[in-house]
Amino acid sequence: MIKKLFTLFKLGRMVAKSDILKIVSKFKKPPLIIKIFFKILSISFSDSKRINTNDTEGEKLSKSLQAMGTTFIKLGQFLATRPDIIGDELSKQLEDLQDRLPPFPLSEAQMIIKKNLGEKTFNSIIDLSEPVAAASIAQVHKAKIDDNGTIKDVAIKILRPDIKKIFNEEIDALMLFAFFIESFVKKTQRLKLVEVVFLLKEITNLEMDLRFEAAAANEYAENTKNDIGFKVPTIYWNFTSEGVMTLDWIEGISIRETEDLQKKNIDTKKIASDIIQNFLRHAVRDGFFHADMHQGNIFINDNGDIVPIDFGIMGRLDSMSRRFLAEILFGFIKRDYKKVAEVHLVAGLVPKNVPVDDLAQALRSIGEPIFGQSVKDISGGKLLKQLFDVTEKFNMQTQPQLLMLQKTMVVVEGVARKLNPNTNIWETSKPVLENWLKETKDPTNIINEGLKNTTEVIKRLPEFPEIMDKANQALTFLASGQIPQNSNSYTALNQKKSEMTAFRNQSIIGILLLVIFGLLVF
Repeated sequence: MIKKLFTLFKLGRMVAKSDILKIVSKFKKPPLIIKIFFKILSISFSDSKRINTNDTEGEKLSKSLQAMGTTFIKLGQFLATRPDIIGDELSKQLEDLQDRLPPFPLSEAQMIIKKNLGEKTFNSIIDLSEPVAAASIAQVHKAKIDDNGTIKDVAIKILRPDIKKIFNEEIDALMLFAFFIESFVKKTQRLKLVEVVFLLKEITNLEMDLRFEAAAANEYAENTKNDIGFKVPTIYWNFTSEGVMTLDWIEGISIRETEDLQKKNIDTKKIASDIIQNFLRHAVRDGFFHADMHQGNIFINDNGDIVPIDFGIMGRLDSMSRRFLAEILFGFIKRDYKKVAEVHLVAGLVPKNVPVDDLAQALRSIGEPIFGQSVKDISGGKLLKQLFDVTEKFNMQTQPQLLMLQKTMVVVEGVARKLNPNTNIWETSKPVLENWLKETKDPTNIINEGLKNTTEVIKRLPEFPEIMDKANQALTFLASGQIPQNSNSYTALNQKKSEMTAFRNQSIIGILLLVIFGLLVF
């Protein structure tokens, strides 16, 4: 625990040297105790080099976080998806936070590959290049491998040396700081700061095991293998481990290079529509979507296919959330506000005692102004944001998985609009949503799904009481956005809280003894 305090002190000095607290204060006023804490730490750093004063507040904030390394970059990216905690304005400023750091040497990369894959596999890798891209957690090299007699160009992603150890030490220190804030500033308890930092730790630790990213890419490829014009790179499992991931090298053009795409006679208007349709199709059909689809993560290959990369952040939707998403978006397209209100009530997303007509009226207040806008101003992501704001007034609980989807939808629409400013979101979305809703209501599909579910229930009938108990806990988790109580994560979180409570109590007793000793001696 003393080591955590020392790490926290070092992190505090980093924050104090930057303008980050001053910048954040313009968006959201921090508690007085935080101001005092960082003011003390900044006393001896008054002459420190400040960031460029010509930058906007958002750019200053992003640069400050980026300069402080992996933990703060990941914290900033995570908080950008949680406007319910930090507010819309600050969340928006963090959306463009770039995840870039200087690369580590090729010699270190070679040692990491050898350690992870073994000498024999390492020696079979041909022409390993210098780093071609470097982020806070990993960097990418180009190489060639022998895949069952065929030489293939591949991208090899390698974790930074000791990154897991450094990150976990820093995030544990930040968790201790969050615990102190919750303990001494009671009104911050509703923000669940400790839980937020703990969730960041869980998510990022998964991202730091490249086998999980490889598995996500593999699942994504399986789901989309029949989607014409969409291709997920192949994972090479013999060249993949916890610290190394190998997948197809993409020969293509980044979609940010619009002029280069047009020079190759690629229809950017079609690509814009296809990106939106594929994203929605994966969300509502598969319940598994790429949640980081910014311009740098989408390429167009020589065949004109859309090729996504970087599968560290993926989103999932359960069947109820998928139907909820499809029904509300399609309801707004059809301007059937009563139908959208009924979906909310049937799904249990708002209390049963909410009058359906009152909710429909509130939804109309969102929908009608949208249809009065020009095509280029209509956004499905912004619609969902307004929807969550309005339904919150009817006691709709925060849906974390839908928040992630909403934020991703805004990014996807932005990407599409850069390719074609006149992309019509409604016309593009309608066929995907309409087809999926028709398919799910098809009698054959209903019977097949019913038989499948019945067989599963019969097989697991002896476990029924336990299943019902877990289902109740899962639904509670879904409604509240909290860690499920029957999970390993929940147990680990409680252990952390117990450790921090014991340390806080011991610290208070120690301080009191020092004060008493001082009074007796002096």
